[in-house]
Amino acid sequence: MKGIIQDLNYNRICELVADLGEPKFRAKQLFTGLAQGKRISGISVLPKSLKDKLLADFEDCPIEIIQTLTSADGTEKYLFRLADGNVIEGVLMKYKYGNTQCVSTQVGCRMGCKFCASTLGGRVRDLTSGEILSQVLLINALHQQGKERGVTNIVLMGSGEPLDNYDNVVEFLKNVTSPDGINISARNISLSTCGLVDKMYALADEGLPVNLTVSLHSTTDSERARTMPIANKWTIAEILKACENYFDKTGRRYIFEYALIEGENCDERHADELITLLKGKPCHVNLIRLNEVKERSLAAAGEKAAYRFLGLLEKGGLSATLRRRTGADIGGACGQLRVNYLQNKE
Repeated sequence: MKGIIQDLNYNRICELVADLGEPKFRAKQLFTGLAQGKRISGISVLPKSLKDKLLADFEDCPIEIIQTLTSADGTEKYLFRLADGNVIEGVLMKYKYGNTQCVSTQVGCRMGCKFCASTLGGRVRDLTSGEILSQVLLINALHQQGKERGVTNIVLMGSGEPLDNYDNVVEFLKNVTSPDGINISARNISLSTCGLVDKMYALADEGLPVNLTVSLHSTTDSERARTMPIANKWTIAEILKACENYFDKTGRRYIFEYALIEGENCDERHADELITLLKGKPCHVNLIRLNEVKERSLAAAGEKAAYRFLGLLEKGGLSATLRRRTGADIGGACGQLRVNYLQNKE
């Protein structure tokens, strides 16, 4: 596999162009073309001789869309093929304030959460920073209208555990927020983790004030371990300390995702325990209606139970919302489209 030129920031693009014996202004042309979501071969202002040099070492098409599903609510789900033939998926959710893209950070996942389709086949490999960025550049170009960006917000909540691919994800965050490139504000980016505490501390020191979201889903370590193997390594108390450190370092309140699983985590006792855990902390609870995965036995809590649980949290003084469902008719949960594709291929 050739290199991924989208891995390179502007300074490294300048060094590359200089090493190839090309004039300085070609670096700006190349970087601008890539930021517009173009392939190397499609950047018309570059001479063929330079493009040939670049294509000898770098992939022309690091990522392409091979399937698109469109929901009745306008949500779009994509199946992407990478240059090595691996597939990942992503989602574009359309809101009044802009378009939010959900991106993947790994091919598969090794965290083993019982409610997630992404982890069914384990982790195949990490994505490079440029492969993560290419998802955004491609979809942004697809939806851009004039000078208005097609992607205004990013959530790292697709296939993979972002903090398990720490170096590439941090490099991606630096590149996607760079004024030289697509320049999406760190405040418009959310990173979701199942709770890799050591990496949460490291992220707090990066100077990248993204929104930190932690998949909690339980109120005790023993119950959490039933659906999330990571609970056998890091406790809820350790996660809370890492979150408090993140707030101290970045000034950003943190968010807890809580998927409502029937018979598992959403009765009155759990609401009381969640209030005890989190009341008074600079955080928000994002309740999620579980997207059921056919290979798993977990069932989603009903609509009435979901709103009842939300009411209990609000009555107890927690900041909480019930996430609006998007893309339910196209298998909105990450991992499902990829699993179906691989099964059909086999």
